[in-house]
Amino acid sequence: MEKQPLKIYFAGDLFDAKDLGGNLLLADAIEKCSSHRYRILLPQEGECEVGVRSAENIRDADFELLFESDLILANFDGPDLDSGTVAEFCFAKMVDMPALLLRTDFRDTGDSTLPDGDPWNLMCSCYPRTSVLFLNAMERYHQCKQPDRMAFLNGFYSSIAKDIIRELDKLVTRKSWLGSERVYDQLAAALQSIGGSLHKRFDALRLKALADAKKNSGLY
Repeated sequence: MEKQPLKIYFAGDLFDAKDLGGNLLLADAIEKCSSHRYRILLPQEGECEVGVRSAENIRDADFELLFESDLILANFDGPDLDSGTVAEFCFAKMVDMPALLLRTDFRDTGDSTLPDGDPWNLMCSCYPRTSVLFLNAMERYHQCKQPDRMAFLNGFYSSIAKDIIRELDKLVTRKSWLGSERVYDQLAAALQSIGGSLHKRFDALRLKALADAKKNSGLY
């Protein structure tokens, strides 16, 4: 039986043209450079398909996609982290989803003055089964620069993607604290904590199928 690609929820800003285009280019590069061992799920795609566009429906559609994923890749760029990304990251950790925190922003902010501090608020650091990847986007930009702009763009994102894939490959080997026998109950608790329409989206039958899929992924 052919092994299915691991699904990665790509959490991050999706509010302007640079966000949307950049997310799409990086997602495509990760899939291609990993020989499609990883499949990127972009919430910006799903949000276009929400029928009744209310705050709760858009939020719940994103959480639905998150829990259907195997891992989370969270963009931690910016002088302050995107609050939606932080919320998604926290609920991903509630079910011990492997997480890669990506920062390509070279600015020092947050609690980076501490000996073990990161360039963001310390409450978003030091979680189990979580890796941090720091890349200086400006340095990488100049390293990849070439006259052909499309080739330059593809090379730039492929370069970042290859570093991400190396971290993901190490991350998926880490043992879960949760254990497969507790996956169902932990998922149920997370969904109950979020509220909204999640209990309708994940009835008992679908919740069991989701828990079984996570156990079969080899990550728990």
